[in-house]
Amino acid sequence: MRKKLPFWLKALYGSGDWGLSSIGMMRSIFYALYLTDVVGIEPRLASIGALVGIVWDAVNDPIIGVLSDRMQSRLGRRRPFLLWFAFPFGLSFVILWSAPNWESQIALLTYVTLAFMISDTLTTLVAVPYLSLTPELTQDYDERTSLSSFRTVFQLLAAMTVVITAPMIVDKVIEMGGSQQQGFMTAGAVFGSLGSLPLFLIGWFVRERFSPEKLPEALPFRETLRVAWQNVPFRYAAGIYMFNWSAVDMIAITFPFFLLYWVAKGDLLAKVNILGLELALESAFFGVLMFVCVLCVPFWLWLARTRNKREAYILGMVFWITVQSMIFTIQPGDTTYMLVLAALAGVGVSAAYILPDSILPDVIEWDELRTGRRQEGIYYGIRTLIRKLTGALIIFITLQILGWSGYQSPPEGVTQFTQPESALTAIRWMVSFLGVIILTGTIALAWSYPLSREKYQRIQKLLKRRRDEATSAKL
Repeated sequence: MRKKLPFWLKALYGSGDWGLSSIGMMRSIFYALYLTDVVGIEPRLASIGALVGIVWDAVNDPIIGVLSDRMQSRLGRRRPFLLWFAFPFGLSFVILWSAPNWESQIALLTYVTLAFMISDTLTTLVAVPYLSLTPELTQDYDERTSLSSFRTVFQLLAAMTVVITAPMIVDKVIEMGGSQQQGFMTAGAVFGSLGSLPLFLIGWFVRERFSPEKLPEALPFRETLRVAWQNVPFRYAAGIYMFNWSAVDMIAITFPFFLLYWVAKGDLLAKVNILGLELALESAFFGVLMFVCVLCVPFWLWLARTRNKREAYILGMVFWITVQSMIFTIQPGDTTYMLVLAALAGVGVSAAYILPDSILPDVIEWDELRTGRRQEGIYYGIRTLIRKLTGALIIFITLQILGWSGYQSPPEGVTQFTQPESALTAIRWMVSFLGVIILTGTIALAWSYPLSREKYQRIQKLLKRRRDEATSAKL
């Protein structure tokens, strides 16, 4: 009989993604624009900071995953990390947007790189243990999908809130006499504090239900990576996750440039009226997209249950590719058409948010059947590494392309600025056809993904038999 998790537990656990998603979304959408247009770092130089972040990611994510798996305390393996690091995680988001007003490009690059590394480390210290709780709360296939859907709802609500309100906070600070820099710091403080509280509450109230009685024997770090790579379904899941979030990040990072310099024709304060509400152009686009994302979550959840996760995901990506290719046809000033495509893109993006995360717990069960170990921290550490690698890589690639295409940072205080034709062409290709290429990769991997619902149910039966035999042997 299916054992359902209580609603309050699903809601509380899902709320943890409010913090991770709001902070991640604000960084994904505005950080590249912040580095070039607010801090004033040359795009190709700014991309070096993202490259250093990639190296740092490669060091800290799997290590923290291993530490999470091996933690021994009366609170369990995951909860201590949430209780200790939730509030420092929120504070680090303020530091991320606190670049000083220095003249030296090298000094600015050093500061923003160190700030990124601090924020990244504290994000990992809460994200890996939080995500590792998923398979320890339920062993039911559909309940895990449901649990992921609660996370996705909070993800999308947080993302929608950030894209609408963050520019409003920045504008309000400027209206009150502050600088754009102070506006970003204020937004960082708001979302950092709102994001840290749910993670702390999860650490306080949520208990691990299916932790192994015996902790896994310590393995060398390189051995843990080798074990993960030997898990064939995980290779597919990791590839899907990489291409999936590369496509999402490509939209998030490149669209502010596309909206301001192509659609708005260089009007840096461009606004659009939606239902009588004046919104910044980027707030309107991402707000519509995220609103449709939230509305479509029940549909993708229903389709994954009635068919399977793989088929539902492929359908979502095919739809998204169709819309993504149409973005190239948007012309300057055509905001109505832009918002229609934003709504249609939200349908496919919703599938990208909800379905990949529901696959990984099944992969972990297969690994337990194969190795006799439960190694959630290792897999979620690598998952978090992939998520942040994609964001950093897309930032790096975007800024490199912008730099080589002749992109120019607008002078401080201007409200109208036109980019060279070469930069505009590069921006249009990045928001459309480059995204289509990335999404095609997700379909190819999902088509070959080996774990179906039927195979997973067989895995569960074999695991249950093994556990029953181990219990009988102790008696």
